[in-house]
Amino acid sequence: MKSEQIRQKPRIFYGWYVLAASFLILFLSSGARFTIGIAFKPLIAEFGWSRSAVSLAALLNMTFFSLSVIVTGKWYDRFGPKWVIVVSTLLVSSGYMLIALTQTLWHFLVLYGVIAAMGLGGTTVPIFAALMSKWFEKRRGLTISLALSGNCLGQFALVPVFTTLITDYGWRASHFWIGLMMLVLNLSLTFLVIRGDPEDLRVIPYGRKEQRASAPAPGEASDLPPVKDLGLREAMRKPSFWLFNLFMFVCGSGDFLVTTHMIPMVTDFGIPALTASNMLAWFGLLSLAGILVAGPASDLIGDKIPIALTFLLRVFAFLLVVFYQNLFAFYVFALVFGFTFLVTAPLTPTLVGRLYGFSHVGVLSGFITTIHHLGGGIAAWGGGVLFDVTGSYQAVLIISAVMAAIAVASTMMIRRERETVDPPGL
Repeated sequence: MKSEQIRQKPRIFYGWYVLAASFLILFLSSGARFTIGIAFKPLIAEFGWSRSAVSLAALLNMTFFSLSVIVTGKWYDRFGPKWVIVVSTLLVSSGYMLIALTQTLWHFLVLYGVIAAMGLGGTTVPIFAALMSKWFEKRRGLTISLALSGNCLGQFALVPVFTTLITDYGWRASHFWIGLMMLVLNLSLTFLVIRGDPEDLRVIPYGRKEQRASAPAPGEASDLPPVKDLGLREAMRKPSFWLFNLFMFVCGSGDFLVTTHMIPMVTDFGIPALTASNMLAWFGLLSLAGILVAGPASDLIGDKIPIALTFLLRVFAFLLVVFYQNLFAFYVFALVFGFTFLVTAPLTPTLVGRLYGFSHVGVLSGFITTIHHLGGGIAAWGGGVLFDVTGSYQAVLIISAVMAAIAVASTMMIRRERETVDPPGL
């Protein structure tokens, strides 16, 4: 018996493998998501489309992505992540591969704006953040951040690579190979590694004490009335839920305005496309620093203060490029905004859990992320429309600074509103 225990002791907790697989899927998927900014001007040059027309594809993409997140959140809660990731991968990969055949605007709108977007819901941040929250109880914020760092490093490493591919081989061939790579990597890791719940392997989440499963002794904290977990309908009756959605709408509007239009905006001032893509790459690396700070900060001081501080930084970043448009200012903007880019990603499931419980974390996070991406789609499209009308991005940058200030206030107004469950017979 002793020798058996010794042999089992060095065994690595399986959740670390799930974390590594999540990291790799996000690494490739995140790099692929930023091709819209890289291909923005090449598409205009080849087809003569307006910026608002290309931006419409971003609006559709964010809208259908948002709807898919609600669906994949429900499927995740019911069926676990494996088949959610498989079906989503088939959609996003086929969408990207078929972009190579684009001949008209509606082709691009359907392939990028609808098909690829519906696949993104199960292959990006919300699903993997929820997955990590199942596998890790201790250091949950940190491990979510580590998994989501794949998103940042993928952007840092792959945006310059994809820029070179599009410059040297064209946007058609590049999208085909990106889609094929996602298909092979995602399916391999999903079937070989991903498991949805520790119970599937008869293990407990990392950091949970086994004695919690036993009956509590009289007088322990568990004698207190249990707190009721809220589903989507119940959460929607709480004012804090809508404050949560307000700041996430603002967060998404800033995120996807910048990632869609930063390269076109910077190149408008004579800065080379490769330099602009390097800014977007460094943006991604700084977003890694942001989530690596956000996760441990969540464990130590809660979620609200880190979120509010990120929006304060965004106010500064937007105002900087309103008043200064040069290489230095754009680099500072990219670095500062990049640091804030994914702060809410690890904090959303943890704040949802603290406010409403973890029983419905998939669907609640999915709904909130839907609002986030609807904000992103509207801002990405609105940025193109305002550019076509005014000839610059100044108006949308000023609007974004004001919205970020509103988000600071809405974040700080959030209060916990869960109810305790009355003991039977009362």
